[in-house]
Amino acid sequence: SKVKSENRKTIWNTEEVPEGSEFDDTWDPREEPEYEILFKQCVGTEDVFFGMSGKDPSTACCEDIVIKIKLPETKYSDITLDIQGTVLDLRTPKKKLLLHLPYPVNSTDGRARFLSEEEILEVTLRVSKFDFMNFA
Repeated sequence: SKVKSENRKTIWNTEEVPEGSEFDDTWDPREEPEYEILFKQCVGTEDVFFGMSGKDPSTACCEDIVIKIKLPETKYSDITLDIQGTVLDLRTPKKKLLLHLPYPVNSTDGRARFLSEEEILEVTLRVSKFDFMNFA
C-alpha cells in the first residue's frame, strides 16, 4: 500500500523519519569515543532485604542512566554536550558521539562532570518515562 503524503512534493512523511535523525552527521570525519552505559536505581534496606517495593535488578526499575565517555587529550572547555529526549550529542575538536538513549530522559534534570585525571566525562540523566514495570 502506498502512503499518502500531506504535500505532493514531499518525499516522506514525518512519521517515517526516525527520532533523533536530525542530529546524525555521516560526513563528519571525527571518530566516536569509547563509552559505557550504566543504569542506576535508588534502593533502601526495605528493597534489598525485604523486597517490599517490588523492584528487581532489571533496567526497567532504574531511575538514572549514567554514561561514561572516554575523552583522551580533551579539555573540559572543548566539550559541547546537547541532550534532547532520547538523544545525547557530544562534540569535541577530535571526537563526536551521537547516542540514542534506551529510555527517554529529562534533559533539564541531569548533571555532567569531567574527571580530568581519568579523562572521562560522566553524564547522569534522570529517566523521564518509566515503563509498566517501573515503580518509581
